[in-house]
Amino acid sequence: MQPRRVRSAILTAALVVVGAALVASPAAAEQPATYYVSMGDSLAAGYQPAGNARISYTDKIYAALKAGEPGLVHINFGCDGETSVTMVNGGKCTYEGAASQLDAAAQFVGAHRGEVKYVTNNIGANDIYRCVSGSTPDIGCIVTNLAAIQSNLATVDSGLRDAGGNDAVYVGMTYYNPMLASWLKGGTSRVIAAGTTAANNILTQTIALTNSANGWKTADVSEAFSNNDFTQVDLPGVGAVPKNVAQVCTWTWMCKLGDIHANDAGHQVIADTFLPLLTTDAPGGAAGSLGSFGALGALVG
Repeated sequence: MQPRRVRSAILTAALVVVGAALVASPAAAEQPATYYVSMGDSLAAGYQPAGNARISYTDKIYAALKAGEPGLVHINFGCDGETSVTMVNGGKCTYEGAASQLDAAAQFVGAHRGEVKYVTNNIGANDIYRCVSGSTPDIGCIVTNLAAIQSNLATVDSGLRDAGGNDAVYVGMTYYNPMLASWLKGGTSRVIAAGTTAANNILTQTIALTNSANGWKTADVSEAFSNNDFTQVDLPGVGAVPKNVAQVCTWTWMCKLGDIHANDAGHQVIADTFLPLLTTDAPGGAAGSLGSFGALGALVG
């Protein structure tokens, strides 16, 4: 081949490559969507007391993740009033083509396997809080419902892992203790409030150990709200109270409206507890400083 023909062939090939690149570039720019799937009760769904716009830690997580991942889409299956029982069996919220929240989420994750990057869940509060919301904690209720939470959460965790495989990061959470607000009533209410921290520690351990056994991390919201810290701090408008009480008053509606739900600041604390576990390979949260069934003895007294 003559040098002129070689140069001509090279030029032609270069033009073909450039032309192909120009044609392919728009398609290459269209990256497939990726997903953040959130599950849970009213905290995940965003319930707020009457007159307040819905707020959810899941939306705050999504906003933080999406800032670095513009193509990320949030799919929220959260259900107001959901328990671990109804999450598995249904009966609280309805989902088209699915029997329960677990069924709906597992269907979605399975259908988008490899595209789902993050899965979060919170469940168990509605199972257990009714056991401690009366004048004295109901020990029988606590024991029965802890067993139900452990069984149902294992079903949820394994169901989502089976559907999504190892392509997603799975993170659950422990709970803050709104019953600490009863400390402000004084007298024996302070003894009861202190007792509920032990119940919350057992719930924390149940959730953390079940998640760990099924390949999930745990965001320790109980620790973030200082469940076991009775150090005296100043609560504006009230005075000296334990730190755990002050944080429940500051980050939930309990002391203002008697409503257990987190406010905007509280949802931000919850989101900030999740985010490091979603964006790094750090192990899941711990079981809490009273994380043993010996805490039940403390609750019984």
